[in-house]
Order: sequence, then C-alpha cells, then structure tokens
Amino acid sequence: MPVKGVLFDFSGTLLRSESVSDWLRASLAACGVELPEPGLSRLSDELAAAGALPGGPKPAVIPPHLVEVWAARDASMEHHRAAYTGLARGVHLPDPRLGDALYERHMEPAAWRPYPDAAEVLGALRERGLGIAVVSNIGWDLRPVVRAHGLDAFVDAYTLSYEHGVQKPDARLFRAACEALGLHPADALMVGDDRHADGGAADLGCAVHFVDPLPAAERPDALRKVLDLVDRAGRAGRYEPCGPRGPDSSAQRPGERH
Repeated sequence: MPVKGVLFDFSGTLLRSESVSDWLRASLAACGVELPEPGLSRLSDELAAAGALPGGPKPAVIPPHLVEVWAARDASMEHHRAAYTGLARGVHLPDPRLGDALYERHMEPAAWRPYPDAAEVLGALRERGLGIAVVSNIGWDLRPVVRAHGLDAFVDAYTLSYEHGVQKPDARLFRAACEALGLHPADALMVGDDRHADGGAADLGCAVHFVDPLPAAERPDALRKVLDLVDRAGRAGRYEPCGPRGPDSSAQRPGERH
C-alpha cells in the first residue's frame, strides 16, 4: 500500500539538541556567571551523567525521589520541568538560578540544530502530496523551534505528548497523529530514533523506520532514505523496508518489533 503520510519524531530525528557544554555555557551567560574552564568541563560532565539536558544523554541513574516524575515526564509540562530541573539540581550548581536557566535554555530555538537534510526531505514529501506530522514525547511547545528553523511550513499537524497526556509508545498518540492527517494507520510511515517509543507505531499498523540520533553535523543525509521508502512503496503498491538494519538505523514492517 502506498505511503500517504509520514510521522516524524522531533528530537534526534528532525532536529538535535546542542551539546551539553554549549547548553551549559549559554545558561551560565544568561545568569551572568563566569566559571573557569576546568570547572566548566567538570560541571558539563556531571550534567551529562545526570541526564539533565532534555534531548541529550540519558541519565546514568534516576534518583529515587525522581523515579515517579521521570516515568511520566512527557505527559505534562509540570512533570517535564520537575524531572529535568530535579536532575540538574542533583548536581552541585555554582548559582541557584542555574537550574531554571538550564531548563529555559533547552526550549530556545538556538539550542537546536536541524539535521542538514531535514528541510530538503520535508519539502520533497510535500511535493509528493504526502501529509506530514510531528509526533513527539515532550513537555513543552516545540512549534516555535520548528518555525524558527524554517520547517513549520512543511508540517500539517503536531501531536505532542503533554497536550494529550499520553507518551509514546502508547498507540493513542500515533492514532491522534494519523487522525489529524486524515489517514488510516496502514497508510502512514513513522520515522524516529527510539526503538521503544517510536516503535509503538507498529502496534497500530504503521510502518516504522529508524534513524540514528547522532549530532546534526555527523548525520548529513540519513533522512533521505525516507524518500526512497516512500517511492518504493508507491511503485510496489506497498511499504518495502530499505537501508541498513544495524542497532540504531533500520526499517520495520508493521507488527515487527526489534
């Protein structure tokens, strides 16, 4: 069956967050705090290990008092802020204002980098007449970030976990995205970087394709494979996976889980 619409994850798929060190530097500057280089490097490493940057490295350990809020972090704005500011404050910060400054920084357009081929691929899908939705586990409104980077004009719908109170891999989020595009799930392709979260679309009947969430500069053209998938599906009359099937980048047929 031809693909009639594509659902894209946000972080690690269409855009990638800045590095932990750049995030920290910008937040320190916002607070007017100067930190010598050795201390800055040490604090950056500690924040990375804590997993305090949304869209950055995962926490090495979730503190017991944050386990519950972490599990539901993308279901509401309140849980998201509490989870990530809690992780940041678990590290010794040189200024008490920095916990909030770090959180505010990660929502700024300047904190995100679009993948080099994102605009090209979204534009090509639009030219082919396909519907496009962004489906994200997130606790804040990412639309201004997508807009600031020139990608919003290609997006027909946004399905954000905190606005629906459910998180991927819950099929309800993918169903809402398909309904927003007026599509049956079997006509949609989900593109994401998280096998567990984004792979949930397969349970609904969507085709799924994975990309590797590398820094933007290190992944110049992985999204172009989506065009190959769409074109192959159109020629064959059904979705046919292509591309590498390594641990972080693969294609998946509906009902197939890795």
